[in-house]
Amino acid sequence: MRKSEKRKQCMRDKHEKKQEIKSQSHTVNIAPTEKKETPEGTNGDQETDLVDPLPTKLQRTVNCRLKSDLIICMVTAVFVFGIHCSTVFTALQPEINPVLWSVAGCVGLLLHYIMPQLRKQLPWLCIARPVLRSHEHSQYEVKGAARVMWFEKLYVYLCCFERNILYPVVFLACLTSESPAIVRKVGPYAASIVITICALKCLRCAFSHPPSQYLILAFACLFFQLDYAAASETFLIDYFVTAIAFSKTHEFLLKVQFVVTYIAPWQITWGSAFHAFAQPFSVPHSAMMFLQAAISAALSAPLNPFLGSAVFLTSYVRPVKFWERDYNTRRVDHSNTRLSSHLERNLGADDNNLNSIFYEHLTRSLQHSLCGDLILGRWGAVAQGDCFVLASDYLNCLVHIIELGNGLVTFQMRGLEFRGTYCQQREVEAISEGVEDNEGCCCCEPGHLPNMLSLNSAFSQRWLAWEVTATKYVLEGYSISDNSAVSMLQVFDFRKVLVTYYVKSIIFYAVGSPCLETWLSSPVIMEALQPYCDRNFVDLDPVFNMNIDEDYDFRAAGITRNSFCHIYLDWIQFCADKRDKAISDKSKESAVVSLCFALSLLGRRTLGAASHNTLSSVDFFLYGLHALFKGDFRITSVRDEWIFSDMDLLKKVVAPGVRMSLKLHQDHFMSPDEYEDLSALYNAISLHHQKLVISHEGDPVWRNAVLAGTPSLLALRHVLDDSGDEYKIIMLNKRYLSFRVIKMNRECVRGLWAGQQQELVYLRNRNPERGSIQNAKQALRNIINSSCDQPIGYPIFVSPLTTSYADTNEQLCGIVGGPISLGTIKRAVLQFWTRVRRRCVEGCSSGGSVPHDEGGFGHEGVYAMTTYNIHSGYGHTGSQSIEGTMGRGGSLGRSGNRGSIASAGKPSSSTLASLAGLLTAAEKQEEKEQVLQRVRIVDPNQVYDAINLGRRIDVSWPDERMRARGGRSHWRDWLPEKGMEGQVVHRWVPSHRDPNRRSHVDRTILLVKIEDRYVPIAEAGVVDLGAEV
Repeated sequence: MRKSEKRKQCMRDKHEKKQEIKSQSHTVNIAPTEKKETPEGTNGDQETDLVDPLPTKLQRTVNCRLKSDLIICMVTAVFVFGIHCSTVFTALQPEINPVLWSVAGCVGLLLHYIMPQLRKQLPWLCIARPVLRSHEHSQYEVKGAARVMWFEKLYVYLCCFERNILYPVVFLACLTSESPAIVRKVGPYAASIVITICALKCLRCAFSHPPSQYLILAFACLFFQLDYAAASETFLIDYFVTAIAFSKTHEFLLKVQFVVTYIAPWQITWGSAFHAFAQPFSVPHSAMMFLQAAISAALSAPLNPFLGSAVFLTSYVRPVKFWERDYNTRRVDHSNTRLSSHLERNLGADDNNLNSIFYEHLTRSLQHSLCGDLILGRWGAVAQGDCFVLASDYLNCLVHIIELGNGLVTFQMRGLEFRGTYCQQREVEAISEGVEDNEGCCCCEPGHLPNMLSLNSAFSQRWLAWEVTATKYVLEGYSISDNSAVSMLQVFDFRKVLVTYYVKSIIFYAVGSPCLETWLSSPVIMEALQPYCDRNFVDLDPVFNMNIDEDYDFRAAGITRNSFCHIYLDWIQFCADKRDKAISDKSKESAVVSLCFALSLLGRRTLGAASHNTLSSVDFFLYGLHALFKGDFRITSVRDEWIFSDMDLLKKVVAPGVRMSLKLHQDHFMSPDEYEDLSALYNAISLHHQKLVISHEGDPVWRNAVLAGTPSLLALRHVLDDSGDEYKIIMLNKRYLSFRVIKMNRECVRGLWAGQQQELVYLRNRNPERGSIQNAKQALRNIINSSCDQPIGYPIFVSPLTTSYADTNEQLCGIVGGPISLGTIKRAVLQFWTRVRRRCVEGCSSGGSVPHDEGGFGHEGVYAMTTYNIHSGYGHTGSQSIEGTMGRGGSLGRSGNRGSIASAGKPSSSTLASLAGLLTAAEKQEEKEQVLQRVRIVDPNQVYDAINLGRRIDVSWPDERMRARGGRSHWRDWLPEKGMEGQVVHRWVPSHRDPNRRSHVDRTILLVKIEDRYVPIAEAGVVDLGAEV
């Protein structure tokens, strides 16, 4: 049940006290800016503006689609006009039309009824598991993208045939044969209008809603060709009328199903006393109820339950979108609030506002893949206006299909709360529970047949307004883990570890900064550092404590330079040695040590001041840590004002040091002794700096990083609500998530939405515990009502109308190809010509008498994976790898010099080469486009690890630096392994005219850049991940 529709934003007394003390004691605010570090690291060297990649991606997709549609329209116009002018459809009449109708009906029955039923979770609500199962169906946890199955390919091919060939031929045959009859009946001018409207609607329905076309076709044929043949007005007009009647009849049946399911006496849930009264009162008015259903179906108006009871009323007409306004959730962050607001009042610090970004990312993922997945049939039969629920462990959202088109779908997502209400949790459990184990039959339990549902389960599934269409729908998203920061910092030793990592992180960023020489040469900074250079210097600030400061000198009752150097001098010198530009003096009395000493004192004093000098309490410690984490640095000591001489000391040293210390503290719990090794600590900080985004969730950088798909993110969350004051460490990892897809009766959704509007807007019922929003598992009433627009419902995110294109789904493009363009046609012709030329060259050289070199040409440098451990390094020379490669097949050695033999002795080869020279510019353009791609290694045995030795038999490298880093002579103990990803920077093609791009074997070799190494690998050993963005 709903505790409160609007969560309280009041502060606790302790928090108010903290703010009061803070406002009285702090004098300077260092605010976080809207220009932050880049998403690739926690703090980039240069501040960059936030750029959303979505507009550019959409513009590129729409441009490609417009070009493709222009080409297809011209080609289709030529074919249609040619076929229409021929005698194909006139000479074969009247036999051809019934044949086409029969083929269309059989194909539609197979595609839109049999195959979707076989792929459902409960086929025909009788079988306990899908007959056509996806590869991920039996997996407990999804590890990668969904695999394309054979029946999905078959489904796509048949749907393309039906949509692009079969139905256009059916309607073209009718237009060709029946247009004269329409002209004779209504005249040429009226006939042109009738034919245009009817043909356009028929073709549009065939593209926008194929699942119902075979039924419309069957009813049109049976009704107007057999039952009432005298009423027929040509098949084209018959089909037009039948389509409208079918749509209204189907809507009427959906409303009746909703009504009957909702008021069934054995599953009705009474949310209030009025419901108990209305249930028997509605029985005598059943006839009127069904009459209202027919009227509302004719008007396309929702049929809503009055106050959530069993009494139904017809509402006013709504569009498919239903909600009138263009709704778009605006997330509260630092980019749209005042500086004083998010520093003092901490606006937006509630779970709902912070979690809304995950639904926004999920919307982006759906925008990328939804249209392709619908075409692949992964959501079953989908029509315009359908509503689906996507349910996972913590993400539960409603997806409303607004419009379906040819290769596009427009949808709207409504994300529900992570911490759902009691009613929502009960309904989520209902859609997640399995019914396969139920063995009941009426009042006994005789069991059921293997892989079949019991009688009770089959009966109960038929009395639901929803059904599970898929249990393992794979979508890219983030796995979210939140740990309580209080438990991790409750003990003094844990706080000491955090402060130690804090100081070491400050040293790392200070010594590694390119501005270090500038700081050490600044007269203002060096003058401020003079007191710290005294070896007898001691800082007696009471904020320092022996319980949390490892370098605390209890004899001096403070922190001295000697105690600091005793703990951190080795780390300073290690970081100095790692600099690209060496530091001349890094001794104990050097200026760099003084700078690190002063920055460490400043950082800890800032933390103590933000914690109100009460580091002994974990609550105050976390309050101060969170203030520094979000960028609220307040300098209160006169000794620390030297930091204002260069604000980069705060932005690029102290601020990232706070955030990095939190990540290192997280790692400490996994391996407490790992970071005692200075090299391991340095490598860890460097890796986190490059790969991990550590930011406050109110920072626009956080939103930009999530929407850009950054692999890992870390944040410290401070939640203030009516339940208390809580700190959480949020860790995000990008991975593939598994969702259950539940298809709901769309008239049930529209009816419940209309009922909530009527109750709250017109009847003014503001009761948060009203009966109309209580759980009703048969209709998912609470989930549907929670997804209404605010303030009627309480979704934490509502997306704008979002359009997904089929061209952005890589799996679909891999089956049917991407958008058609002149460049695509040119590349296809060039590839065909290249293959023809290659086959001709091979055929010309196949009968030559020149002996082939079997002694290592083509084998030399092939990376051989034998039975020894791949992590043991290379202990064999290039010639020793020949035996391993010949074991996999000797094609490399036999055909490595085949092209050169043919070129030397056969004039036909030169003739073909001269012809190919006409297309040189196009080939270069093709190769330039092909290089910009990303690949994943799937077979490390295809790696060529010794073709960079500069021998005559080796390939020509594009760059000397690439050659030096392109073999095991540079890799040493590093080996390419399966799953590694990289960007293709060059390729060698067999028999290429350019020696720099010519492969020395009969296969294409790709040069893949992985980090700072270059890996030559055969094209068959990688899988294409698409264009590099």
